[in-house]
Amino acid sequence: MITCSERLSNVHSDIRGPLYQEALRMEAAGTPVLKLNTGNPARFGFALPESVRGALTRQIDEAVPYCDVKGMPAARNAISAYHAGRGLKGVRPDDVFIGNGVSEMASMLMEALIGSGDEILLPSPCYSLWSNNAYLCGGVPVFYRCDPANHWNPDLADMERKITPRTKAVLVINPNNPTGALYSRETLLGIAELARRHHLVVLADEIYDRLVMDGLTHESFAALAPDLPCVTFNGLSKSHIICGFRCGWMVFSDPDNELQEVRAGVMKLAAMRLCGNALTQLVIPAALEDSASTREMLVPGGRLYEQRSAVLKGLDRIDGAVYEKNDVAFYLFPGLDRARFDFTDAGDFCMRFLHDCHVLVIPGPGFDWHEDLRFRIVMLPRPEELEKAMSALEKFLKQHRR
Repeated sequence: MITCSERLSNVHSDIRGPLYQEALRMEAAGTPVLKLNTGNPARFGFALPESVRGALTRQIDEAVPYCDVKGMPAARNAISAYHAGRGLKGVRPDDVFIGNGVSEMASMLMEALIGSGDEILLPSPCYSLWSNNAYLCGGVPVFYRCDPANHWNPDLADMERKITPRTKAVLVINPNNPTGALYSRETLLGIAELARRHHLVVLADEIYDRLVMDGLTHESFAALAPDLPCVTFNGLSKSHIICGFRCGWMVFSDPDNELQEVRAGVMKLAAMRLCGNALTQLVIPAALEDSASTREMLVPGGRLYEQRSAVLKGLDRIDGAVYEKNDVAFYLFPGLDRARFDFTDAGDFCMRFLHDCHVLVIPGPGFDWHEDLRFRIVMLPRPEELEKAMSALEKFLKQHRR
């Protein structure tokens, strides 16, 4: 037998892993499944904004040839202006790389930055894109704890305990997936001070920065700590309902030019794949000018706001369920008091819930969380569908009480 690369041995993609495959098997056998496993708004009736549609159709011929390795000039101009407006001083179009989603950008950056044996601090819970890329680079992911008792903010003391001479970078996912939390300014400044003291590169995944609710404000990490070498990741997949377009970017902010070699490495990787999808880049300027279509989803009466309300009301009825209300987007990471139920672990709960109620959610270990029984809910179906799912969960859990 020809063996697989050992670098894949720790890679996991639970969002589309065994539970998802079981859901597909059930559907093929004629059982409908409500899939709350992945953040894919268009699958649940969210419409493409007219601003995006118009930009694409008007300019489509411009996307026929290969474009610039880093991305189309108009798109990079718009992105640099967007981040300047978020407080990032001195950002230029040349600091921007556009690619096929944040997934590709994360892979390129990690390949250029993380060498064999280098350690990178990642949050727990963590979106597995980042831990998987650490494994693929031959690096060592080291998980710092995010504290559910502190609204899922990172535990700074735990983070500092995890820093060693081999630690090269720290990842900050804010707004956060899978918890839906928005970190406090105090926490962000604390992370900045740790990075400053230990000479760490900061990777700031901020793709949900436009999906903030309840009058809260997201603060750009790079703007809060302009003296640090930082790479900020963002994109349009969720804010403008174009997941399939694969539209993401990264922005280097590096006042002392410490990331010069890393940028050169990213440039090599970008050149290898010729260019990012040019069709998606056509819509970036128009999308970044269109905040209204995003905002209308987040206020009372808007879909994301009302869908969250439906889930939280349902969980409030369940004795033994706990959660921290999400501030952003459509993710929630609730937990169950394991002592009250007969599940062996989160995976057992999710599989039995899938089989009995035909609802797919993802267990906590899929996000590198192992402390207690947690699972991620993606709150994208319409409120009435989510209300039914929460009622099904309530009945299901009553049947599994000890």
